[in-house]
Amino acid sequence: MPGLKQTRLHRPVDVFPGTTVGNYVPFYFCSRSVMLYVIYMRNHPGLLYTGGQGPIVHLEVDLDRVLTWAEANGVNWAVSLGNATATYAEFRHQRHELNEIRWDLVHVRDFRDPAVKEAKQSELLIHQFFPWELIERIGTHSDAIAHQAAQIIQWCGHRPTVQRMADWYYG
Repeated sequence: MPGLKQTRLHRPVDVFPGTTVGNYVPFYFCSRSVMLYVIYMRNHPGLLYTGGQGPIVHLEVDLDRVLTWAEANGVNWAVSLGNATATYAEFRHQRHELNEIRWDLVHVRDFRDPAVKEAKQSELLIHQFFPWELIERIGTHSDAIAHQAAQIIQWCGHRPTVQRMADWYYG
């Protein structure tokens, strides 16, 4: 979605002046994200990718471990309290502020309720770089994609668990 990518390049992350959402590596806090649903449905007019959700992999990380790494290495991190590209988006960057995320709604599967949809779009943002070694699991839609992912990483020093996680996907 080129328009969305452009918006991310210009949307300020106000807790770190001079940075924009596009300067960060983003992670959703849930599987079955709203964006994955858009990819699954293949009917959004702004979506250029039409390959469906099958080849999409989830990279799972441990939030506490990631924040500990970021803090130890002087890497800025932030969370959005909803859709990070929205003009009304609020950002936080202190651990005690993580409780402001609507965790009760993040994992709800039916996001027709606007509050649920907004909460599911909350993101963890890691400034500029994310180390491969912090990836703990790669979740896939099918065994075939799991096998392909395992083959791709077989020569890497760090090999996270690769697992078919069909319930992380739609349909």
